[in-house]
Amino acid sequence: MSEVRFKSVKKVYDDDIVAVDNFNLDIEDGEFVTIVGPSGSGKSTLLRMLAGLEDISGGEVTIGDKAVNDVPAQDRDVAMVFQNYALYPHMTVRKNMSYGLRLTSDLSEEEINKRVEEAAEMMGIEDQLDKKPASLSGGQQQRVATGRAIVRDPAVFLMDEPLSNLDAKLRAHMRIELQRIQDDLETTTVYVTHDQEEALTMSDRVVILDQGELQQVGTPAEVFDKPANLFVADFIGSPAMNFFDVELVGDRLEGEAFSYEVSSKVADRVRDRKTSDELVLGIRPEHIQFADSNSVNAIEATLDVHEPVGDDNYFYLRANDVEFTMRIMGDHIYDEGDDLTVTFNEEKMHIFDRKTGENIMIEDTTANPKSDSTPAAQQS
Repeated sequence: MSEVRFKSVKKVYDDDIVAVDNFNLDIEDGEFVTIVGPSGSGKSTLLRMLAGLEDISGGEVTIGDKAVNDVPAQDRDVAMVFQNYALYPHMTVRKNMSYGLRLTSDLSEEEINKRVEEAAEMMGIEDQLDKKPASLSGGQQQRVATGRAIVRDPAVFLMDEPLSNLDAKLRAHMRIELQRIQDDLETTTVYVTHDQEEALTMSDRVVILDQGELQQVGTPAEVFDKPANLFVADFIGSPAMNFFDVELVGDRLEGEAFSYEVSSKVADRVRDRKTSDELVLGIRPEHIQFADSNSVNAIEATLDVHEPVGDDNYFYLRANDVEFTMRIMGDHIYDEGDDLTVTFNEEKMHIFDRKTGENIMIEDTTANPKSDSTPAAQQS
C-alpha cells in the first residue's frame, strides 16, 4: 500500500520564513493528486519534503504506514521527475534509465535491461536507447526522465512541473500520456504545477496552496464550481472569474455596475453567514448571458473589446465604468461600441464575505480561507 499522509507538516527557513504551515492531506493508494498554486506558494517544498530532499520542520510525513521524516531519500521508495529532467549528458538513454536501479537494487543485469526496455516501449523511445540526451528533443528527454522513474517501480511517483519546458502542443500530448501511464501502473502520484489547466485535466483531486497554506482540496469539478474562497475563485478558471463589490440591501445586491435582485433563499443565506456588509459577487464569464432589457436583473453594458479565440468569443464589457468579461460560443452579430443587455445566472453566482474571503454560497469544504490571503475584489 502506498498511501501518503501529511500531518500538520511545517517548513521554516532561517527560523522565520514559513514556506509551509500546518499542512494536512491524505492521499489514497493509486490516487493522482496535483498540487497547484502561484510561485512561492510552497508546492515544490512539499514535494521535496516528501522526497526527502528537504528537512521537515514540524509534523509528520508517512508513506504507507511508515513515518519517513528521518528516512534518507534513497530509502523512501519514491521516484521523482524534475522540471529540468536531470539527465546525465555523458550516458546513453539506456544507462540514464538504469542508473538508479543499479545504485539502489541488487537486480541482475538481465532484469534491469528487461525493465528498461519495457519502460522505453511504454514511453515510445525504444529506438532511442543508444543515443545520448543531447541528440534528443525536449519531449524525448521528458520521456526518458519519466521512464527512469517507471523502471524503479516505486511506491510513489513525484513530478515537479515536468512539462513546463515543452511547447503547448507537446505539453497537451504528454498530459494524456502521463495520465495513461498512471492509469496503467496505478501508482500513487503527486504532481506539482503552476498550470491550472494541467491540474484540472489530469487529477483525481486538486490541492490549492497559497503562501504555504492549504486553501482547498477537491475534484477538478469541485474546485471550479465551488471555490472555497476568493483566492481559489480568482486562481482557478480561464478567463478569470469576474468580481464585483456589492452590499445586500433587502433582497438586492447593490453595486456600482448594477442592482441585482436575488431569491429570498440566497438573501437569507447571505444575511445568516456574512460577517460584515462588504461582499463580493463572483460570476464566471461563461455564466453571463444575454437578456431582454425589461428583465428584472437586466444590466446595460457597452462592448469595449471583442476577442475571438477559435469558437469562443470573449466580450470585454463596461457598465458604469466597471469592466467585466463575458464568454459566448459560436457566431455573433455585435460590434465594438454596441450597447448590450446581459444578466447573471443566479445558480452559478458566488457571494464572498470580503472580511473572511469565505464563499457564503457553498457548504463547508476542505479549505482554509484566510482574510489576509484573499485578493481584492476586481472589476475584471
